[in-house]
Amino acid sequence: MTFEELLAEGEAVPIEGWDFSWFEGRATEERPPWGYSRLLGERMAAASAGLDLQTGGGEVLAGIPKPPPVLAATEGWPPNVEVARKTLAPLGGEVVEAEYDAPLPFPDESFDLVSSRHPIANPWREIARVLRPGGIFLSQQIGAGTVRELKEFFLGPQDYGDWTPDVLRVEAEAVGLRVERLEPAKLRMEFFDLAAVVHFLRKVIWIVPGFEVETYRDKLAELHRMIETDGKFVAHSRRVLVEAVKPS
Repeated sequence: MTFEELLAEGEAVPIEGWDFSWFEGRATEERPPWGYSRLLGERMAAASAGLDLQTGGGEVLAGIPKPPPVLAATEGWPPNVEVARKTLAPLGGEVVEAEYDAPLPFPDESFDLVSSRHPIANPWREIARVLRPGGIFLSQQIGAGTVRELKEFFLGPQDYGDWTPDVLRVEAEAVGLRVERLEPAKLRMEFFDLAAVVHFLRKVIWIVPGFEVETYRDKLAELHRMIETDGKFVAHSRRVLVEAVKPS
């Protein structure tokens, strides 16, 4: 496909929801060693009431084999809310529209499990508030500098500060949670054509904030030539598994 055809295809793919199946054969990302979906399924099966924060289109949560008797989720982007409601309806899940930094619309000690995969931010005080004593917070977090190779290709060198995974431990413990598991991972990503890059940047909006094809046309043309020469563009995602407990 030509440069223009790849641009057009990357711009045309819908970005609602959090389903990445379109990338099959066009991009890859190494999986974290801990198997978040498996862990989530195990924790949800053992819970009596579970809450998934910033659920996207509900695709990850929908993969649990056995939902708890009470299942709820929050999502802040309106197009995703409707997708999530349809996706989670077979599990009996209630999806509530709520911004990532807003108070959670649930009473104190409502859940014995709160989960979140790739949250924009962690509402730690709210998480601690809605967890029951002995309840678990399970999350796969995005580490600082994730996909930095792609970000810096478009934006130049970036300052990622002195963030380390231990920041998550400090934040969790500050609201009374006890961190029992904290594991970082650096994972290889490969993009095999320009359409995959364009779609990725439209979908994962914090990599290049305000990304528009016309704004970055020259850089996209340069990237297209690089992929044609090398066969791929390589980057690395950074993930952190967090499991914390609210003491009884």
